[in-house]
Amino acid sequence: MGWFWADTPAPAPAVPPADPKHKNLASAGTPPVGCPMHKAAADALAPPAPASCPIPHGNPATNAALSSCPVPHSSQGSSQEQRQEASMLSKLNPLNYMFQSISQERAPNQTHVLPTERDESSIPRGTGEGNWEYPSPQQMYNALLRKGYTDTDITAVESMVAVHNFLNEGAWSEVVEWERRFGRGLFRGWEISKRGEENAPLELRRLEAQEGGRVQPTLIRFQGRPKDMTPKAAMLQLLGRLYPSKFGTDPPFDRHDWFVSRNVDGQKKEIRYVIDFYSAPPEPTGEPVFYLDVRPALTPTGAVERLMRWGGDVWWRASGGQVRESNSRNQQN
Repeated sequence: MGWFWADTPAPAPAVPPADPKHKNLASAGTPPVGCPMHKAAADALAPPAPASCPIPHGNPATNAALSSCPVPHSSQGSSQEQRQEASMLSKLNPLNYMFQSISQERAPNQTHVLPTERDESSIPRGTGEGNWEYPSPQQMYNALLRKGYTDTDITAVESMVAVHNFLNEGAWSEVVEWERRFGRGLFRGWEISKRGEENAPLELRRLEAQEGGRVQPTLIRFQGRPKDMTPKAAMLQLLGRLYPSKFGTDPPFDRHDWFVSRNVDGQKKEIRYVIDFYSAPPEPTGEPVFYLDVRPALTPTGAVERLMRWGGDVWWRASGGQVRESNSRNQQN
């Protein structure tokens, strides 16, 4: 999960997650058993580990030369160690903390041929140089081996890439909807949100028609953090223990932090989005179902945006807003 690549050279939950705003994504193709994003749910509560570090930390005996994270956390150490760290760090892409390029060559002892074609995403780069590209199946397999997933079923890698691409496209569409609503200021966002989610699309289209079009956010960088549970996800897990019939769900199987460029009064501003990935019971046809919980990080501005969107919808429905509007229209007619 969470692997874009820069070209520089280039038992299931009884109910879905409690938040109704989770994005329901199905029909992505059957995910493989060995896919690392489907590790046991208990792993989400394990101590944090650097999700995107390309070094397989789990096997220091066979990776003694690479047993430490390549990012220099301290200025102390021998000059030889510093040169080794600088050499490793120079190979990292600062946009996503991954290597600049992952080999398209077949891995040693690889018996199954994997495609090397890469699909272009719909996600614009923050640099303005086209869109991000997804890894090819061969690159995905090489990256998994480098990360220590040596037991990966090679015949399932193409399905893993398809699921990976599908979920990231769904996550970006949710980010775009947030930016359409709040990318031009909180006051405008409230005008769209105050009449609930059911009326928001119509109000949004009306304003965009007056403004001459919609905003187009770009993705600056991203980071996978599957071991770091968000406060909201942790709260849902606590509620699930207290009220399992209503809130019971497995922890998210992955978490991403996406950093999006927003134009605020002519100035570029970096907005961090948090994405929790949940799995749900499959469709009767066997197709997997995923839920994405996408929202701005809990910064002061992000907290206000979340309160406006979700609180506005709750207040509109609880206060009988739809009924009031219907009665008003009937009186006018």
